[in-house]
Amino acid sequence: MGIGVSYSQMIRSQNSNISVQDTTKSVADTSTNFLKASIGKDTVVMKNDSGLETVVTIVANDSAWNEVSKNVIHLYSGAKVKYQEFELSADYIRLDRNTNMLYASGVKDHTGKYVGRPVVLFPNETPKAVDSLLYNYKTQEGKTFGIMTEEDGGYIQARVLRKNIYDEMSIKHAMYSTCDLPFPHTHFGIAIPKGLITSKQVIAEWPHLVVQGIPFKFLTVPFGFFPKTNKKQSGFLFPSFGDDVTRGFGLRDFGWYLTFNDYWDSELRGSFYSKGAWESSIRTNYLVNYKYSGGFNLRFASTPTGVEGSESFKRAKDFNVTWTHTQRQEANPGTSFSASVNFGTSSYFQNSGAGSTYNYEQLTRNNMSSSISYGKVFADGKVNFTSSATHRQDMSTGKVDLELPQFALNVSTFNPFDSKDRVGEQKWYQRITVGYSLQGRNSLSTGDSTIFSKQTLQQFTNGFQHNIPVSLSLNAFKHFQFNTSVNYTERWYLQSIRNYRANELNGYINVKDTVGGFRRAYDYSMSSGLSTKVYGIMDRKIGKIEAIRHVITPSINFNYRPDFGDPKYGFYREWTDKDGRLADYSIFEGAIFGGPSSGKSMGIGFSVDNNIEAKIRNKSDSSDTDKEAFKKIPIIQGLTFSGNYNFAADSLKLSTISFSGRTSLFKEKINLNFNGTFDPYVLDSRGQRIDRFTMKDGKLARLTNFGLSFDYSFNPDANKSRNNNLDSMRNQMPNMTKEQSEALSRISRDPNAFVDFNIPWNLSGSFSLQYFTRFDQDVRRERSDYTATVNLHGDVNVTPKWKIQFNSGYDIRRNEIAMTNFSIYRDLHCWDMSVGWVPFGRFQSYNITIRAKASVLQDLKLTKRNSHYSY
Repeated sequence: MGIGVSYSQMIRSQNSNISVQDTTKSVADTSTNFLKASIGKDTVVMKNDSGLETVVTIVANDSAWNEVSKNVIHLYSGAKVKYQEFELSADYIRLDRNTNMLYASGVKDHTGKYVGRPVVLFPNETPKAVDSLLYNYKTQEGKTFGIMTEEDGGYIQARVLRKNIYDEMSIKHAMYSTCDLPFPHTHFGIAIPKGLITSKQVIAEWPHLVVQGIPFKFLTVPFGFFPKTNKKQSGFLFPSFGDDVTRGFGLRDFGWYLTFNDYWDSELRGSFYSKGAWESSIRTNYLVNYKYSGGFNLRFASTPTGVEGSESFKRAKDFNVTWTHTQRQEANPGTSFSASVNFGTSSYFQNSGAGSTYNYEQLTRNNMSSSISYGKVFADGKVNFTSSATHRQDMSTGKVDLELPQFALNVSTFNPFDSKDRVGEQKWYQRITVGYSLQGRNSLSTGDSTIFSKQTLQQFTNGFQHNIPVSLSLNAFKHFQFNTSVNYTERWYLQSIRNYRANELNGYINVKDTVGGFRRAYDYSMSSGLSTKVYGIMDRKIGKIEAIRHVITPSINFNYRPDFGDPKYGFYREWTDKDGRLADYSIFEGAIFGGPSSGKSMGIGFSVDNNIEAKIRNKSDSSDTDKEAFKKIPIIQGLTFSGNYNFAADSLKLSTISFSGRTSLFKEKINLNFNGTFDPYVLDSRGQRIDRFTMKDGKLARLTNFGLSFDYSFNPDANKSRNNNLDSMRNQMPNMTKEQSEALSRISRDPNAFVDFNIPWNLSGSFSLQYFTRFDQDVRRERSDYTATVNLHGDVNVTPKWKIQFNSGYDIRRNEIAMTNFSIYRDLHCWDMSVGWVPFGRFQSYNITIRAKASVLQDLKLTKRNSHYSY
């Protein structure tokens, strides 16, 4: 660790004459002491050997006494001396011309307290407070008593500090610690009886550790050399110690820090446990200012499971790889590149306790995902190319979905029949717009245990899809908007499938064969529609409500799509299924972009959007010009119903009716969202929809699902503080991925991340309800079911330095309490203490961590952990 005192050269002058202008006294003789009297601001003019003069400004708030007989100037109460860019202020300053000494100190007030300590301000440095100081402005040597200075997160206090003309400083009776108090809260430091500080190093004589004021002089060396450098240094990473119920006593995260240059560094860490488990990791960070930043982490864990010596005993070997990369937008305009990678064995977090962190978000996660993306804009922003490689892993089933890679090329819509030299409004044909997009994908779905086998890598499926939309929008009949469009889609594949029945030894079996060769699949559809807005106002006063406005936006469209299952297209073939019946199948079944659907579609689509709001008179005096007389309160926003009726279908012509909407309650403090689906048809005894409307049975429709959710914070200042913290971190990472954004939300709830003692309390809650129906095969009828949960989280300041946070919930459907955890945070000035406790449930555990705040001691922490988690 580096130790250093930044102590600039004090008043430097080789003067031969000093003249003082004093407004308080008259001097008779100036021939022997070079003092003269005049009226004005007190100054000292110093002349060097070359005859150049430098003015030293002298100010005293209380009094200035010029002791002519001794050639001494005394300054009291708020005294200041300024020389070029050097400033010295104290409650007492003495300038002695006979000895060429400048002395500054504080004074004792009427209570006996030492106040007005000297404060020295050097160029380009922060002010430094000392008990007192002496400086010889002729020999340019000084001595400081009771100085404290900061260097790289550490503080050095010295009773005596002496500086010579070579900028070398000798110290006596010094103490180094990470606390800025005279008696450090850390209760330990490094005592330096004598030492020498140069520009590059600190040389200490018999340095030794001091704990609780007790010197450990037997743990010392004759000399200590501490380098002073503004560069990062490689070195040993101190471990932490802990005790875990399942893995035993542990030596955690010891290792070595490697710094290669100013742009990247690495950490090699390892952990060992008394019951045989061990972990290792390699973490690397890189940063190029104004261009990009990122880091990756490789982690491996070996965990014994079962009883040692028994057949059930085995050792689980798991790994996890993460990588993040963020590029600054200004680094390469028009081009973007980002990465957020997280993959590994599905059992890593469970077997390793989330890398010994016992992070509940990691322990309870059920999937991992990765994304590496690249984008570029061409042709003045009219062409946009994006590509990505993605990975998604279900940790409960071990299923892995890969996209290696997928890309998209999009061309902005343009008007092919318009002219740049057009004069006047566009004609109807000049309003026609055309677009183009191309997509390509190469995907694979497999298990995480077989992902790297040769056979699995040959199972990738791929394809290309072209899409050309043509549309026209016009105003019709004054109050209507007319829209018509034609959409053409074409897909290219390098393989297709064939179904047939094969005669085997045990009988006929179904066979699905993959046939290589280029195949194209295309389809097209047409749609035309009208939309308008209808306004309704109920201008009748009801209580505080002055009026209610209802805005209805109905739309209707006619759509047509041919039957691409017709044999003339060649997209579908016949085969004999296991029941001996002829059936059609698509040769593009299971293809990455699918294939054209069979069946002719010719129908009418419809939707109705509703917005209802009320106008309410403000409670404030109508004479108040700063506020409006009325305010608008939303009652229902975006209440939409939509569906489709297919004339060409032989049955079940009406589709399901979906609806959604939102509203705000309590002065828009609660945002309530809801959605659902109505089915107009009844079910038969097998749970299949039949061509019979529910209205014939006296029901309007069947509600098949309904969702409702809302959240609320009882302290708006807490939400504001949390959002400010998130915005601050987002500004540091402008190109965050979705996964990084979700991680930020988790960080904001971490008691060790943002502990805002300015927010005395916070209580937030959320509610979620999902209603759905399912067909019970046992009783041959439809049953209703639901899930509902209530979540609460908040915090409270017990004292100005104690904060308690909690997170809990209740599952109404299961009638049980969700995972509950409490966090206690204590600010110990130069220490942090945090306590985490899960009182019950699968992850019942507790942990206590005490950590020094100083950056140089981030690896110094004491941890006690007890977990009831079972591997």
